[in-house]
Amino acid sequence: MVNIGIDEQDRKTISEGLGRLLADTYTLYLTTHNFHWNVTGPMFNSLHAMFMAQYTELWNAVDPIAERIRSLGFPAPGSYAQYSELSSLPDAPTVPPKALEMVAILAKGHEAAARTARSLYPAVEAASDEPTADLLTQRIGIHEQTAWMLRALLEE
Repeated sequence: MVNIGIDEQDRKTISEGLGRLLADTYTLYLTTHNFHWNVTGPMFNSLHAMFMAQYTELWNAVDPIAERIRSLGFPAPGSYAQYSELSSLPDAPTVPPKALEMVAILAKGHEAAARTARSLYPAVEAASDEPTADLLTQRIGIHEQTAWMLRALLEE
């Protein structure tokens, strides 16, 4: 039995929200890695390197999210079927889009992940779950900054 000062229903609600954030993060990771492999055109070198930095950051983010779910006493989702059901992001396109469309898709994905993370705050604050609040603050900042940098590439 988990006895960390957060009641079971609050832990369950927060864990379910973190599961959605984990699904968004993993889906965004997979899409970004796909685009890293498949980008073409005059911006190839810069986008290939940028996408690699981004997918590496996302890959490193999934573990802390999953481990927070476990710390709250619940299993972390970990299958493509679960991620497909839980994620607010669409799956990566089966046909690679043009480079700037990749950038636009990823910008929208980071914005969606930031919204998912932000949506957890009411439950986290009500439960005084500071470790999860800290994790969410970090994730929101990274997603918002990455979305801004991607959007900047789309400006004329």
